[in-house]
Amino acid sequence: MIRLFAALSVPEETAAPLAAATGFGVQGARWSPPENLHITLRFAGDIPESAAEDLHSALSSIVSPPFEVTVAGVGSFGDHSGVTAIWAGVEANEPLSILHGRCETAARRAGLKPDSRAWRPHITLAYVNGADPAEVGVWTQSNSLLRLPPFVADRFGLYSSRRTRNGSAYRLERSYSLRGWPRDPSIRPGS
Repeated sequence: MIRLFAALSVPEETAAPLAAATGFGVQGARWSPPENLHITLRFAGDIPESAAEDLHSALSSIVSPPFEVTVAGVGSFGDHSGVTAIWAGVEANEPLSILHGRCETAARRAGLKPDSRAWRPHITLAYVNGADPAEVGVWTQSNSLLRLPPFVADRFGLYSSRRTRNGSAYRLERSYSLRGWPRDPSIRPGS
């Protein structure tokens, strides 16, 4: 079994200012290191190696053009027990939503069950265990105006995840270039 997810990596020029905003003010938060920051497109979970190859094959057939990604705002997720994660927002846009949809379709073609959770593009900055909701609120309020220059997403990857004592460790298993639509040779530029 291997734990996999498809994601856009966050480039260093975006990860650095995000990392600067983390690491303080919320006891019980396990802040992600800059190299772990990503935008999940499709979480596959623990799957057999054979299904991993099927997923890779399906993801490698995705055709989608490069596009800009803008990180703006922060927030938190929670459940009945309290806050579970702190995130930076990602402005939704059509190319990002289309890529997410194509990753979902690829996962189904690979035999994975449909993801029933609503997808909201974000970058998880910290996982939280037992944090005071007031501390999370103060951190969120003080970072609420976060807005970073856009970056161009020109590839996405299939990542493996393994749990360690210090949190999850991610490894890029496969990388896929985002490329434009196949051109119709009968259409000349400017026509």
